[in-house]
Amino acid sequence: MSRSSDRAATEPLAALVAVIAVSTGVALYAGALDDTLSRATGDRDVATPTADAVERRLTAAGLVDPARVDDSLTAVPSGYEGNVTLRAENRWSAGPTPPARADTDSRTVSVALGPATVRRGRLRVAVWR
Repeated sequence: MSRSSDRAATEPLAALVAVIAVSTGVALYAGALDDTLSRATGDRDVATPTADAVERRLTAAGLVDPARVDDSLTAVPSGYEGNVTLRAENRWSAGPTPPARADTDSRTVSVALGPATVRRGRLRVAVWR
């Protein structure tokens, strides 16, 4: 028969300190993770992926078709408002006038103005809540 003094045992104070240390570590990790996630969703860049989607909707055979500008607003994410403006010799725009706080993205595109008529243009997408 073995004696009770041969068994491993932990002092109650040491166990309590270990539990407090692990709890503090988990709480700090959760706080840091929450802070990181709240920043990531609050300062999110919405205009760049929206401009990518708008450009895909406007483009056929590598050229932007100005006649599709009105339909391009379907690429704006739900919960947001948007404005799409295309400039190349003329100006085509869809959507309300963007406020100064709107997130914007602008890029150079090739615009088909007619048969065998291609001009460099500027596509600007603004997105806001």
